[in-house]
Amino acid sequence: MVNLTRPSLPALTSARFFAAFHILLFHSWAMKGLTRAPAWFQTFSSVGYVAVSFFFILSGFILIYTYARKPLDVRRFWRARLARLYPVYLVSLALTAPFFFYGVLKMHIPYLWYFQTHMASTVVLVLTMLQAWVPMAALGWNGPAWAVSVEIFFYILFPALLARFERISSRGLAAIALAGWMLAVATAVTYVMLRPDHVEANSSTDFLFWLSALKFFPLIRLPEFIVGLACGFWFLRGGHNPEMATPLILGGTGVALITTAFSHLIPYPIMHTGLYAPAFAAIICGLALQPDWTSFLEWRWLLLLGESSYCLYLLHALIMGMFLFPNPAHITTPSLGRWFCGAVTATAVAVLAFRFVEEPARKWLRGKPPAGPASALAAA
Repeated sequence: MVNLTRPSLPALTSARFFAAFHILLFHSWAMKGLTRAPAWFQTFSSVGYVAVSFFFILSGFILIYTYARKPLDVRRFWRARLARLYPVYLVSLALTAPFFFYGVLKMHIPYLWYFQTHMASTVVLVLTMLQAWVPMAALGWNGPAWAVSVEIFFYILFPALLARFERISSRGLAAIALAGWMLAVATAVTYVMLRPDHVEANSSTDFLFWLSALKFFPLIRLPEFIVGLACGFWFLRGGHNPEMATPLILGGTGVALITTAFSHLIPYPIMHTGLYAPAFAAIICGLALQPDWTSFLEWRWLLLLGESSYCLYLLHALIMGMFLFPNPAHITTPSLGRWFCGAVTATAVAVLAFRFVEEPARKWLRGKPPAGPASALAAA
């Protein structure tokens, strides 16, 4: 049962939009849509994939904030989570289907080879949200949907993790989170040292088996969710000083920006495995403490964008691709104006999808959600 007495945390809702938009920037950069942007902006955009880590941590935090210290109806919990995720997920598959199947069946592009030879299994895996468990299929159909597959795994584990973690001290949870984060980073370091794919991994080598496993496999991404659970318990158990809010936000933001500035010196695989988790955890905890200067995050239009972030995450790649490459047979360097129009359109479509698909479908499948914090993706 959801604890209705806890106040909402609007700043965290708005923060979801900025994370989703960072992912939009990354895919824009990957599509060569920002080649005319300033160098610093390209660097910032080139690591936008790390925002998925922010979503995973935020998801764990919000679930603890919402469900801890109350009896949990497991079946109702899973139904509510599926009602939130699957309708928009299915719409995103319907919209991207013509492009995916045309590419697989008609185009001879190297990175599509796996889907061309494993079409049936890819379709089944994506429809059942299991694609992240098969590394080479993770980006099938609608690429960003791999994160939803991981998030579903977190939801399945959550009731058991909640029961166990409630009995662990705050110090013990911090130790578990730290150990999990270090294990995730160590896994990436091991990959870099052993080079199991026998090539130097970078942003253009996404379709390598072991690199895909490192980036998408749910068990490898689990430590980020556990960091979020630990942060949620730290927040609920109190004992923290509200004056810590600003240092946490500014410190976490500073660490994230410094890491981004030096990202060209960090091996690509290491950037993918929760490297930013401590910084993101600090930002989330700081925003949850609600310092006065973050009140702008409670603006109504920002909250709407935050609520629409899941739709933006699932739909942005399709829309940006249509704007940046309206004629696939004649590829040119897109202008920043075209990118801007695509970004605005993607945001507007996300808001409409939230209003007319996600919200009505969720209410129909599970009833009107109670007042309080909404569960976050942790998708892209």
